Amino acid sequence: MTTVSSETRDKGGARVVVQKFGSFLSGMIMPIIPALIAWGIVTAVVVNIAEFSSGWAPAEALSETVGPMIHYLLPILIAVQGGMMVYQMRGAVVGAVATFGTIVGSDWMLGDDGEIHMFIGAMIMGPLAAWLMKKLDALWEGKVKAGFEMLVNMFSAGILGFVMIVVGFFVLAPPINWLMEVLGNAVRFLVDTGLLPLTSIIIEPAKVFFLNNAINHGVLTPLGINEASGESGQSILFLLEANPGPGLGILLAFSIFGVGAAKATAPGAAIIQFFGGIHEVYFPYVLMKPALLLAVIAGGATGVGTNMVFDAGLRAPAAPGSIIAVFLQAPTSSYIGVALSVILSAGVTFAVAAVILLSSRKRDLEANEDKFSAAVKKTESNKGKSSSHLANLSAATQAPAQKITNIIFACDAGMGSSAMGASVLRKKIKNAGIEGVTVTNKAIAALPGNADLVITQQQLTDRARSQEPQAVHVSVDSFMNAPEYDDVVALVRESEAKQDGSAPEGGSAQDGSSPASTPGGQSQPAGSAAAGGVATDTRVRSDSQILTLAQVRIHSGSASQDEALSEAAEILGSAGAVTEDYLAAMKDREATVSTYMGNELAIPHGTNDAKSAVKASALSVTRYDGGVDWSGEKVTFVVGIAGVGDEHLEILSKIAELFADESEVARLKQASSEEELLEMLSAVNKG
Repeated sequence: MTTVSSETRDKGGARVVVQKFGSFLSGMIMPIIPALIAWGIVTAVVVNIAEFSSGWAPAEALSETVGPMIHYLLPILIAVQGGMMVYQMRGAVVGAVATFGTIVGSDWMLGDDGEIHMFIGAMIMGPLAAWLMKKLDALWEGKVKAGFEMLVNMFSAGILGFVMIVVGFFVLAPPINWLMEVLGNAVRFLVDTGLLPLTSIIIEPAKVFFLNNAINHGVLTPLGINEASGESGQSILFLLEANPGPGLGILLAFSIFGVGAAKATAPGAAIIQFFGGIHEVYFPYVLMKPALLLAVIAGGATGVGTNMVFDAGLRAPAAPGSIIAVFLQAPTSSYIGVALSVILSAGVTFAVAAVILLSSRKRDLEANEDKFSAAVKKTESNKGKSSSHLANLSAATQAPAQKITNIIFACDAGMGSSAMGASVLRKKIKNAGIEGVTVTNKAIAALPGNADLVITQQQLTDRARSQEPQAVHVSVDSFMNAPEYDDVVALVRESEAKQDGSAPEGGSAQDGSSPASTPGGQSQPAGSAAAGGVATDTRVRSDSQILTLAQVRIHSGSASQDEALSEAAEILGSAGAVTEDYLAAMKDREATVSTYMGNELAIPHGTNDAKSAVKASALSVTRYDGGVDWSGEKVTFVVGIAGVGDEHLEILSKIAELFADESEVARLKQASSEEELLEMLSAVNKG
């Protein structure tokens, strides 16, 4: 097993903008795929019954649902999801109302010339109306007299909904009709001239660099649904990006002609890609040899050409792109064409990839470099976030040279994120029956240089590596429920098995310089000041003083991340724990790396340079039932942290154990009052 250390994320550039745009479109489309599947099943049932019977009343009655579903229900569901992403249910309602105006406006303008299913209109109007609602609410927030809040909320949303109906009807519908006509004509031109396979020149490289969502969900899916709702009942456009054949061809080629870790991991990756539909697992293999883009382009074009020859297509999008999902969406008339397109695309990709791999095989064997781990790292960087599937690929590429007895969680300040992560992993190692392994936490600046394994969030791994160059480094996306923890446990077992009976190397629990020991050899509790890299202080507070009822709040609505940070700083300030400068330090911490922990929990705290702003240890706990968008992750609980010495770490580590259990998180979400929530947290701390 190895580790993945991701590069610092690129915060600018056209590629990142396209990725974010594509991810947003995907966020609107993917949740309503089940509705598309349901529509496809209804259509298939009606068509098949009509083929083998004449005038069966139930089938004719059921057919009445096909048109309204595709024309009204599905676009409005997209608008609801888009509005929800921007402004929760309030945005969803206004977005749906506005989209209805766009649909009807399009129908009115087209008249008897047919109809256009307003999927693109929904992807525009849903988020737009929700954003306007959010901005309007912000204008009069805190200015409405008590008792009139509901009246203002209801009528402001209703009036905006009416305005957006008019805008959708007269302003948005005409350009959407024109755009759909232009795109439809372009696709028909490519089909009629036999040039559709050339789209693989764009689509296949775009997949590898995670730019495909904007193309797939922004163009291909709306056009494909329009085409599938016609007489043919299917569309080839659904197969341009979802065909699993090219990825399978790449992975089979590496399984036979690859070298090192890439060859060892390729067979397992092939199963995940072909049957699970997780295409991203083959991207690192292409990136480690960019010439393989020729292979996937050739395979993709072969698949598209085969589908054209056999007039094959799917009834609805295949998501995920698994061979199982593809055949479930294929009408019976397309089975042969779809099967051949997958087989031939995989075969062509395999053949081209084999030539490329064989041509460089001798050099690869002589080089003996771990290019595969670098390719995995680059793939995660392209994606913009971590992936458990990619992490598992990387985890198979190396084994530790030393026995692992000293594991350190490191974060910027060493006071919050790392303490909670250490607590979770410590429990996992204990439950696994492993002994003689210390799990502690530190600030990156305080890493001692003798750790066996260091765990950091991805953005901090390079900094930690410079402090601990000899250690194995594991990068995680969140400290709370990272899947890499199970890999770490397996790695510890593997290191024990390889060096069973050998004396622990420097950094073991027996070393007096270990983070778990004082200079005099006295053992300290896990999560101590030494572990956290935070200076001790004589101003000691008890657990009951660190978290009081005044520092626990419940809000029924939602909040922005900045609002949640401000409230956490305000609570800590009222408790006499921090100065006014602490809020800026908390924001600086988020700008460096997110304090999102997983399981709907964020633990904002200051940077390591902000210790002068901390006067005493304290925690704040705020529950936002409407949620907080925390750097793209949904957060319900915001636990603000101010720490002097190690006195807050014990209570924090127990809260970590609580939030590691999803059933306990559900109980905390059901607490009806601040008193009940505090009692649940206090019960854990007393345990």
